[in-house]
Amino acid sequence: MTRYNSKIGFGILLFLIIVLGGISILMIYNKIWIGLLIILLVIGFVGYILLTTYYLITDKKIKIKSGFMVNKTVPIDLIREISETNNPLSSPANSLDRLEIKYSSNGIILISPKDKSGFINQLIKINPNIELIIKNKELLKEINNHIDE
Repeated sequence: MTRYNSKIGFGILLFLIIVLGGISILMIYNKIWIGLLIILLVIGFVGYILLTTYYLITDKKIKIKSGFMVNKTVPIDLIREISETNNPLSSPANSLDRLEIKYSSNGIILISPKDKSGFINQLIKINPNIELIIKNKELLKEINNHIDE
């Protein structure tokens, strides 16, 4: 089993800091303590999700976990295609630098492993029939270097 943590995107993190930080400052300035408590609970929840989003590859499956909200398993032999995307749809991914995994006849999930090349290479070793659609030349080079090893 190999665990791949989700990449945490700078843009998403900056947005959360500005919005939640700004609201917290307003709550403190206006002495709205119950509002500040609610914002602190939201910050705790967001932090929990950021820290507990990961992808676990076993010899036959990917387990996708994001807090207590997402607990999905995808059989690796059913994966048809992996492509890069910046699709902002809600998904168990803490970054917009994502991989779109197509599996079965119409299953799609978006994830954002920190080590994309290692993640993809491990999947290809298990299922060499996965079609890759990679635009990033550096990532493609890393993937090819792993395959050649």
